[in-house]
Amino acid sequence: MVTAYDEPGARIVDGAGVDMLLVGDTLAMTVLGHPDTLNVTIDDMCHHVAAVARAKPKCLIVGDMPWMSYHVSKEETIRNAAALIRAGAQCVKLEGGRARLGAVEAIVSAEIPVMGHLGLTPQSVLAMGGFRVQGRSVAAAEALLGAAKSLTEAGCFAFVLEGVPDVVGAAVTEAIDVPTIGIGAGAGCDGQVLVFHDLLGLGSKPVAKFVRQYADLGRLATEAVAAFAADVRSGNFPNDDETYHGSSELGDAMQAPPEVGSATP
Repeated sequence: MVTAYDEPGARIVDGAGVDMLLVGDTLAMTVLGHPDTLNVTIDDMCHHVAAVARAKPKCLIVGDMPWMSYHVSKEETIRNAAALIRAGAQCVKLEGGRARLGAVEAIVSAEIPVMGHLGLTPQSVLAMGGFRVQGRSVAAAEALLGAAKSLTEAGCFAFVLEGVPDVVGAAVTEAIDVPTIGIGAGAGCDGQVLVFHDLLGLGSKPVAKFVRQYADLGRLATEAVAAFAADVRSGNFPNDDETYHGSSELGDAMQAPPEVGSATP
């Protein structure tokens, strides 16, 4: 699974043959410049899900439910999940443990598939005191495992496991009969997810320990734009092949002085 937030990104990700495409609330940081995921709304998410869906990817489109879109009431939760589906998502993802059982059950009852998200849940960054690895103690790991089982029974068809020790990721994967997608959860998960901008070197901040950067497109893009600016300033762009040429008659007319008394065009 790889994230994407617009039509070009979705085409790239789908063309690479991934299984799932996540329109993540990481949109807040990767595209909109916010410090965390708390600043995106359901309208923001629907806008970007729709852009991704226009690429008509063959892989599964997962739409992230942003902070406060499933925390107030079951009615609002269902309405927001439905908005993502109408925008083009084929399922939704939400964060949290047992406290989200009601939300999961409500969305599933509306016949919308739900993916869970356990461990380091970025929407809880304030309550967690920052982006910290979760499930380090036996008690915390057992609580996470219990939440995974309960949420599976409530209807989650898969989980993202983020920021947990590898043994915890492997134990949860072994204990439940739905797929797990890891991000900083070790190699024992059924699959892995990375953020598009981290994977390709397009981010503006240092990447987390669990990120493997496969390209440095940010550097290449900056170099390409700098080369364009230099060519414009030197007169090297546009060249003859990059120019629409008028006829000699048009050229003569443009160079001839206007007749006295003629109207200014």
